[in-house]
Amino acid sequence: MLNKYARAFFTRVLTPFAAFLLRLGVSPDAVTLIGTGGVMAGALVFYPRGEFFWGTVVITLFVFSDLVDGNMARQAGVSSRWGAFLDSTLDRVADAAIFGGLALWYAGGGNDLVLCAVTIFCLASGQVVSYTKARGESIGLPVNVNGLVERAERLVISLVACGLSGLHKFGVPGIQYLLPIALWIVAVGSLVTLGQRVVTVRREAFEADAAAARKPEGSGAA
Repeated sequence: MLNKYARAFFTRVLTPFAAFLLRLGVSPDAVTLIGTGGVMAGALVFYPRGEFFWGTVVITLFVFSDLVDGNMARQAGVSSRWGAFLDSTLDRVADAAIFGGLALWYAGGGNDLVLCAVTIFCLASGQVVSYTKARGESIGLPVNVNGLVERAERLVISLVACGLSGLHKFGVPGIQYLLPIALWIVAVGSLVTLGQRVVTVRREAFEADAAAARKPEGSGAA
C-alpha cells in the first residue's frame, strides 16, 4: 500500500539527483551495490551494539538507492532484466541485514530471546512473502493482491521504530518500547500478508487450470 503512493512521490523528488549521477558517469548497478553495502554497514555495525538511532540514520541515507537506480535506468534507457534481477536480489540482502542486526542485538546485549525469535520471524516471513509473489509470477500467474504489510511497510515501520527507540540514549524516557511493539506488528502483518498471497495464488491457479481445461483440443492449430 505504501509502496504504491510513496514510490511515485519519491521518484519525482529523486529524479534530479538521478540525472546528476548519470551526468557524473555513475551506473545504475553501481548505485544498487553501494546502496546495499551502506544499508548492510548501518545495520550490522550499529544495530548489534544497540545503536539504533545512528544505525537508522546510516540506513536511511542509503535505502533510497532502491528508487534512484531504477530512475537512472529509465532516464538512460538502459532498463534490463539483469538490473531488475540485481535490484530485487540485493533488496532481500538488505532486508536480511536489517533484521539480522536486530536479532543479534536481542541475542546479545539486548538479552531477550523472545524478541530475538520475533525478529528472526520478521526476517524469514519477509523473504517468504517476496518469494510467493516471485514464484507465482514465474508460473504465469499475476498474483494480483496488495498485501497488508509488504516490503515498504516493513521497512518504514521497523526503521522509524528503530530510530525513535534509539533516542532513549539521548534521555527520552520510555521510547525504547516502540521497537518491540513495531516488531510484533511487522511479524503479525507479514503473516497476514503471506496468507493473502497464498490464497490469491491458489485462486488464480485454479482459475487458470479451469480455463485451460475448457479450451478445446487443437483450438490453436492453423
